Amino acid sequence: MTVTHRSRILGVGMALPKNVVTNHDLAKKMETSHEWIVERTGIETRYWVEPGETGASMGAEAAKEALANASVDVKDVDLIIYATLSPDFNFPGTGVFVQRALGLRDIPCLDIRQQCTGFIYGLSIADAYIRTGMFKNILLIGSEVHSTGLDVSTSGRDVTVLFGDGAGAVVIGRATDDKHMILSTHIHADGADAEILWTEYPASARHPRISAEAMAERKHYPTMEGKRVFKHAVTKMPASIMEGMVTNNLKLTDIDMMIPHQANLRINQMVGQMIGLPPEKMHNTIMKWGNTTAASIPMCFYDAIKVGKVKQGDLICFVAFGAGLTWGSAFVRF
Repeated sequence: MTVTHRSRILGVGMALPKNVVTNHDLAKKMETSHEWIVERTGIETRYWVEPGETGASMGAEAAKEALANASVDVKDVDLIIYATLSPDFNFPGTGVFVQRALGLRDIPCLDIRQQCTGFIYGLSIADAYIRTGMFKNILLIGSEVHSTGLDVSTSGRDVTVLFGDGAGAVVIGRATDDKHMILSTHIHADGADAEILWTEYPASARHPRISAEAMAERKHYPTMEGKRVFKHAVTKMPASIMEGMVTNNLKLTDIDMMIPHQANLRINQMVGQMIGLPPEKMHNTIMKWGNTTAASIPMCFYDAIKVGKVKQGDLICFVAFGAGLTWGSAFVRF
């Protein structure tokens, strides 16, 4: 394949639902406490949708802000990549609903399902398309609505306290110099332990796709073997960071800011300690937004820019781990 262009991130945007849910709010519905949740996850608040708010509506809102920040007209977008584990409907994919909300027609929409690693997978796809010259301006969106599928009871506590709703978006275009460009992306998956983090029902692999018995056993809610997921995450994320550093001949001191997936503050802190990254070089937003899966990295990146921790020209490392199991990293000169 002939490389004709390099890619760069031109603009970032995000969107949140209106409804903030505190740990104290959850304590009224299940056996938990603010202190218990903060100690185990670092999360203090998260946002959950209200009727009328959807993954598509939040994705479109985030996309509009990203386009404005990129100074790119919506009519110049020639591909939408939509990453989620919580599509608005079983089919079609949510990307076309975002397309419609933006007033676009005819351009391709690609929906991907790599869960917490979805944004990095999407970034790798966008980077490849830009490099070939096939597309010029790509809209990459991560958007999630977890709240409508959570078990808000003591039975579902360990999973439910983790998740929030929200959307993040970036516009990816052609680089004009080597000071602002996507350097490399690194994506992986291993399905050997796929069932340690999943939602079993409804499923086309089951007949019927969902039954009264499955619902009675609460199998339509997400389940997680937390200790095993934690172990995988703190193994694969450092390895993926090192893979990118070797590829680009970088030292740890070359990284200006690390933007990790926001699954658990304890995971991110341990990853930082394992590689020797100073705490001030890692930005976290899980405290206020919870785990927003495919949206978490672009939302965290947006926040880091807003608070002045990331500026133009900085070397950024994105890193994620999620269900599948999937993991990956990306190194970007913003």
